[in-house]
Order: sequence, then C-alpha cells, then structure tokens
Amino acid sequence: MDIYEIIRKRRSIRRFKQEKIPLEILEKFIDAARLAPSGGNVQPWEFIIVNDEELLDKVFETLSWAAYIAPYGTPPEGKRPTAYIVVLQNKKTSPLTPAHDIAAAIENILLCATKEGIGSCWIASIKREKLSQILGIPPDYHIDSVVALGYPDEISVIEEFKGSVKYWKDENGVMHVPKRNLKDIIHYNKF
Repeated sequence: MDIYEIIRKRRSIRRFKQEKIPLEILEKFIDAARLAPSGGNVQPWEFIIVNDEELLDKVFETLSWAAYIAPYGTPPEGKRPTAYIVVLQNKKTSPLTPAHDIAAAIENILLCATKEGIGSCWIASIKREKLSQILGIPPDYHIDSVVALGYPDEISVIEEFKGSVKYWKDENGVMHVPKRNLKDIIHYNKF
C-alpha cells in the first residue's frame, strides 16, 4: 500500500476488537512520531503508551467521543480501545510551533497505525486534570491529545460533501464521513 492509499484509507475508528496490540508495534508508532518535522527542531513532544488492563478503563472515562452522533459514537463495553498513546507537550521547551509539531507527530502515528491494520481515533476532548492524576503526569507537561488504538471492528467510509461536515452512522453501523470536494478547496496561482 503506497502512502496515498494509506492516507485515503485512514478514518477515525471508534469500535475495536479486543485483541492486544504488540508493544513493539506501539513503540514503532512513537518512533514514527519522533521523526516528524518540528519548528527549530525543538521536538516538544513526549508520549505515554497505555496498554495496562486496569488503566485502559480509567483513561477511557476521561475521554469524550464523536459529538455529532452522541451517544452512539462512544465505544460500548467490549468494543473499547486496547491501547492509547497520550501525547504530551513538554512545557520546559520553547517550541516555535508547538501545535504544528505535535499535529505532525500525531499524523505519523495515525498513518503508521493504518498501515499496520490498526484503527485509531485522535481525541482532544479530554478531562486533562483527571488524566494527569491517573497517569502521574508532572505539572510541566501539557496533555495535548490522546490517540485511541485497536484493531477495527467497524467500517468508516468517505462521503461526498453535500453541504454538511457532520458524519453519521447508517442502519448497518457504517460511519459516513463527508469530505469537502477537491474542486471546492483548490485554487491555481491566485485565489
């Protein structure tokens, strides 16, 4: 699968098989993340892999899922992620472009996960103080995002944009995600 195919295949997944992801694969995702571009090469990121059975439920309780289709977007018991990567910004660094740097690192995680056949969901709606307590995160780190991971147990497809960006599930449980049309966002030489 080439990189363009991986990008087209990547979708947010919110239903997971309860199969463990090997630690070496999770570490591979972090390795890909650390290689992302960073303004001034500051690399303001650090990561926590969470795959311990007891912690998975605790982390899950700090996350909000798929607001457009709530409560159906929240993974039910038996379909929840089998691992998380908590993405931190080290506040002791002075990054030039922290949001850009961290977003690039996360996208590398998402694309590697897709290549490995692992579903992912990038989550920014987090009870950060509670998650910091659960994971013992020092105050000089900011929780940027959480990437939920697991082998997919649902299908998500791209839909043609027809006036709304709101995603939905059909009667078969397939997630439909509208994407703006290329012709509507591309300009040549001038606006």
